[in-house]
Amino acid sequence: MIAKIPEFENVWGIHMPTECGRQALDEGFVSLGWTELGDPARIEPTRDAMKAAMETHYPDAKPGAQRLWAGIVHRFLHVLKIGDGIVYPSKHDRMLNLGVIDSSYTYHPQAPIEQLEIRRRVRWLGALERTAFPQTTLNEVGSALTLFQVANNTDALLETFRGTSEDVAPPEEEDVELISESVVEGTDDYVLKKLKTAFNPQEFEQVCAHLLEAMGYHARATKYSHDGGVDVIAHKDELGFEPPIIKVQCKQTFSTIGRPDVQKLDGAIAASEFGLFITLGHYSSEASVYEQMKPNIRLIDGRGLTQMIYEHYSRLPSSVHRAIPLRTILLPAPG
Repeated sequence: MIAKIPEFENVWGIHMPTECGRQALDEGFVSLGWTELGDPARIEPTRDAMKAAMETHYPDAKPGAQRLWAGIVHRFLHVLKIGDGIVYPSKHDRMLNLGVIDSSYTYHPQAPIEQLEIRRRVRWLGALERTAFPQTTLNEVGSALTLFQVANNTDALLETFRGTSEDVAPPEEEDVELISESVVEGTDDYVLKKLKTAFNPQEFEQVCAHLLEAMGYHARATKYSHDGGVDVIAHKDELGFEPPIIKVQCKQTFSTIGRPDVQKLDGAIAASEFGLFITLGHYSSEASVYEQMKPNIRLIDGRGLTQMIYEHYSRLPSSVHRAIPLRTILLPAPG
């Protein structure tokens, strides 16, 4: 319990690597990496300037990642205010640590760990075990972002630190189901965002081909932009002579796919072939009705695609694992 907690205008959360250990707590700071940027003082204090620096120093990163990283570093350097609250979930002891931002940023090029180079000094107020907090608070603090604003559960977070919140009761069956659903939905969203931002359209077609290979098919992507509406061809035998032959259309979009797009795929398959349409988004009701009329057409939406990736993830190539890092966890289930 922390009896004296200031009235914060903003409360932020930050994740730091496990190897930082207790150093950030013992020495009183929070930090970011992005070593190639060098001293941030050389970069104009605007988000556009930071994005340009990311593009210069991390040219191999995807544009979406460059934008995301630029936003995180800019926020850390110029948006966090002295006096703001900061929460650090320390991985080495599974505690939530609460502190106060106590300085503008400083640069430490000789730091022993790369992730400790860009720092803000913090006056740590105290820490509590994760189990002391409501699950909804833990879900928000468990954000996938390196730096994030605690916006939805600020009161519950601070009340728990103060010791003024009600005891955290074991979750009811309905709560357990909601917790599991929340984690699953969050993971689905993460995977779909990665499929959109970590690959260009041609690479996305290759990912779909790799997924079919993981399912036991021989698959190959057709020549990009000259595919006649077919992006991937899959078959069971090595030469592609034996049925079934599956022709795949891959759309790396969150937009709704309509019936005309599905009809275009249908027009590209022979009577003995099958058509598979894969998208990150959804299908219109007209497209779904058309699928029902065509036994040789199958539509896979974003959620269906994520389920297929989870099921066959271990057999996907390392290039996909690097772009979409996942690990198996156990989730609570209603009894």
